[in-house]
Amino acid sequence: MKDDLPIQLTPTISWDEDFGIVKILDQTKLPKVEKYIETSDYKEVIEAIKRLSIRGAPALGCAGAYACALVAYKCNSLVKEAFVDEILPAWNLIANARPTAVNLMWAVNIMKKQLEDYLDNTDWDLIETRRYILNCAKQIHKDDIDRCDNLCRLGSSLFPDNARVMTVCNTGGLCSGGIGTALGCIQYAHAFKKDVEVYVPETRPLLQGARLNTWELERSEIPYKLITDSMAGCVMRDKKIDLVIVGADRIAKNGDAANKIGTYNLAVLAMYHNIPFYVAAPDSTVDRNIESGKDIPIEERAANEISSYTDKVYNPAFDVTPFELIDTIITEKGYWK
Repeated sequence: MKDDLPIQLTPTISWDEDFGIVKILDQTKLPKVEKYIETSDYKEVIEAIKRLSIRGAPALGCAGAYACALVAYKCNSLVKEAFVDEILPAWNLIANARPTAVNLMWAVNIMKKQLEDYLDNTDWDLIETRRYILNCAKQIHKDDIDRCDNLCRLGSSLFPDNARVMTVCNTGGLCSGGIGTALGCIQYAHAFKKDVEVYVPETRPLLQGARLNTWELERSEIPYKLITDSMAGCVMRDKKIDLVIVGADRIAKNGDAANKIGTYNLAVLAMYHNIPFYVAAPDSTVDRNIESGKDIPIEERAANEISSYTDKVYNPAFDVTPFELIDTIITEKGYWK
């Protein structure tokens, strides 16, 4: 692979034209089993989102768009107004399946706007409307592939040769419709022969680093070391980490970035050790309706993700890193410093 540009080795999500279903790689089964959820029911997509069978802000946007298409294909209303009245409540459920990652709501809002414009300018036809909605979903998926590819090319240019890199959670192809975000930057740097070595915090409590990042790094033949989350500080000091690069689930208008819990810790440690801290995310992750990180809703997940011994648990899935701790935000549109 090192002589070629990186590609998504295993599709995270796709539309099966033959059967009219969505196929989702079940990330809760990885790395032991590669198993796909195949469904024509949007409610199953919502459940897959909630239980983290599919996760990562860009991938959730793709999943939300395809779930909207599934709703449309199940709706048999022959009257335009009845069709809209039937699908919109389901689309709203999709948009709110998880609160922090903005791409999910962003994708559904795009679907709504495009459907509104289409119905205002086209004679009503149920079959053609369904087809149009599906094509909109496919375009969101294609655009995500292109966005991530472009931002990863840009991000990789910030890597020095022989870079020792730290990241958190999983931000490769599993988190998007394409190559990913932060881990995609690492894969591009590897493809451009920069001899990258990656230090991977396990990312408790659900081990997206230990399970998913290592799985993707193995398949990409990129050298890595798995570490516990609490080792990050001493590894930055002792292993001379050159940069930290992470993804984001929502970026506020002022540059504050919500990402997997533990990201804020890495940003504070990176500043102390004078290590550049980068955030890589497509522009679709920037929520310009939110002024700052304090306005980003933070999802709290079940106590049993942390402990089977007590239910007295605080389990936020994300934290917010203030912009002053971030050296550069990388999007497909360029660098935000």
